[in-house]
Amino acid sequence: MVGRIGRPHGVRGEATVELRTDDPDARFVPGAVLRTDPAERGPLTVAGARWHREVLLLAFEGYDSREAVETLRDTLLEVPVADLPALDDPEAFYDHQLVGLATRLPDGTPLGEVTAVRHEGADLLVVARPDGGELLVPFVTAIVPTVDLAGGLVVVDPPEGLLDL
Repeated sequence: MVGRIGRPHGVRGEATVELRTDDPDARFVPGAVLRTDPAERGPLTVAGARWHREVLLLAFEGYDSREAVETLRDTLLEVPVADLPALDDPEAFYDHQLVGLATRLPDGTPLGEVTAVRHEGADLLVVARPDGGELLVPFVTAIVPTVDLAGGLVVVDPPEGLLDL
């Protein structure tokens, strides 16, 4: 996911976008085609992009009014995995690579499964616990020393008390 459509801006069919990409100026160029979730709302073609203060505003082909753009609110914007550039840093991962991985403590005790990655100032792994609860794990090397994509595993070495939250 590279973004989420927010509220309409103005009356000419622009929408605010909650960014989930570190290169929005390259990702949201006019003519870019984005998949959507839910899929029936797309694909969407970017007709225009501009910054208003610190908020990215996008216009989409075929959506030229405030009312039309309102129908897209909360739509997730995605790009095909094949279109993503390779990451140079071996310790960097795309969110989709982490979702679905099993999590274990260093001693092998299962913690659950990564269901999402949140970017809220710090990156957090959302782990669904076997008991039905949810655990938020700061995605930093000190707490997540191992990510084994091939093995489908994330090792979590939590500081004291993290598992009790």
